[in-house]
Order: sequence, then structure tokens, then C-alpha cells
Amino acid sequence: MTLATALPWRPLVRFGGSTALSVCAILLLIIVIWYAGTVKMNAGPLLDRYERAGRTEWSFSELVADAMSMERPVLPAPHQVAADFNKSVFQTSITSRRSLVYHAWVTLEAALLGFVLGTLLGIGLAIVIVHVAALERAMMPWIIASQTIPILAIAPMIIVVLGSFGVVGLAPKAIISAYLCFFPVAIGMVKGLTSPEPIHLDLMRTYNATTRQTLRFLRLPASLPFLFTSLKVAISLSVVGAIVGELPTGAQAGLGARLLAGSYYGQTVQIWSALIMAAILAGGCVGVIGMIQRGIDRRFGGTP
Repeated sequence: MTLATALPWRPLVRFGGSTALSVCAILLLIIVIWYAGTVKMNAGPLLDRYERAGRTEWSFSELVADAMSMERPVLPAPHQVAADFNKSVFQTSITSRRSLVYHAWVTLEAALLGFVLGTLLGIGLAIVIVHVAALERAMMPWIIASQTIPILAIAPMIIVVLGSFGVVGLAPKAIISAYLCFFPVAIGMVKGLTSPEPIHLDLMRTYNATTRQTLRFLRLPASLPFLFTSLKVAISLSVVGAIVGELPTGAQAGLGARLLAGSYYGQTVQIWSALIMAAILAGGCVGVIGMIQRGIDRRFGGTP
């Protein structure tokens, strides 16, 4: 019998190491730091306001209370963001342009289309690169170099060029999303398609399998873990790409438009609410990919 099994408080030790408790502890720490940052960053404008109003006597508690209730704070308090999020999501019709659900759906449409395009492009490039050695040396440096260009710099160029051909609306945002998300898929699939052991490839040659059969029955199944890992990265990048694509177009709908409107009118609480919704949207998409992965693992007898 070990010491851990003999201790009567073992369940408490196990609970203390649980994932849920760790997440709650980190979340609490973030909220505390957030509140402290709210007071720190809003104190400057408040002190200037006190000075202009000729207010020479004030207490720290008054400063804290005013910092957390400013109409247009430099950094809104968590409860202000939560109140605005609740109003924009649960107390507003989803068909209204004031609803974050409405804007999230507009962004999600472009993100999903870009995700599909980027995934197909990444898988196609990986298959070609794996089967043609010359193309690997020719294309891989360009694929890697494409991601060194800041998306904020290239997004307006893509929109202007496509606009000159009459391509507007959903397509430019989807192409920007595809530009961001094809890279992790291509790199992950190249790694996955080349993951089978040489002995397995030799066995396929022994069976006189064609290149297509080897791809279908060996390389693609072996690449699934790498593919789903890449897809989780790609879907979150596609949401980022859709939001970035909405910024230079002056879009009237979408989370990017919500961020832009909040920036124009100094509505920092609105900006933070949109950021929280974007994080929830991306996290939800990653969760769906994870559910699909677990379903496929169970289908093929893998460990979920």
C-alpha cells in the first residue's frame, strides 16, 4: 500500500488536480488581473476628469467605483462586458443588427466556406507534394513563405483585386480565410501522408497495389490524426481570416464590422463583447472538429 492510497484525503488530492478546478483557478486569476488592469488603465482619464472638474478630494474606493462604471472606459470591467454580451446575445432578436448572434452567423458563413476551400487546397497540395519529389522542393518554400506576409497587409489587396473583377460579398472573405487555413492543413497532411513505416509501403508493393490504392488504404488512414490536429488549427484561423476580411471592406455585418463600429465610436465595451463572441465561435468550431474526430475514432475502432 502506498502513501497516496492510505491517506484519507486522497479524493481531495485527486479533485484538487482535476482539470475543471485548474481551469476555474486560471479563470479566477484572469478576472482578478482584468479588474486590476481596469482600475490601472482607467485611472488616468478619471484623474484628468477630476482635475478639470476641480475635484481635489477623492478616495481610492471612489476611484475604483468610477473606473468600473465608466461609459467609455479604456479597459471595460468584466461585469460591463458580461452585461453587454447578455444584452446583445440573449435580450436582442437574432435577426437584429444589434445582435451578436446575427453578426457571428455572418462571420461563420465566410469562415466555413474559407475553411472548406483551404482544407481542399491543403489536402490537394499535400497529395501532390508527397507523390512528386520535384514539386516538394519547388513548392514547399513558397508555401512556407506565403505565411510570412501579414494578413492585415494582404487582405485589402485581395479585396481590391477581386472587386475589380466584380467579386464582392462573401467570396473575398472566404478566400482570405482559405489563405490562412490551407497552410496548417498542407503541412499536417504532408507529415501524415509520409508517416507510414517503410515496411508498410513495402507490403503494399508486395500486394502489387497501385499508387492510388496505397493512398486510399494506407496513406490516408495513417494521416487522419495529423489531419484532425491541423483542422483544429485551420478552423480557428478561418474565423480570424473572416473577421480580418470584414475590416477593410467597411462591412455592415459580421464580427469584424462590429469591432470596426466600436472602434469608430469609442465603444470599447462593444469591442470586447465582439471579441468574446469571436472566441466562443472559434472554440465552438474547434469543439465540433473534436467531436467528429472522436466519432471517426470510434467508428474505426481507435481510442476516442
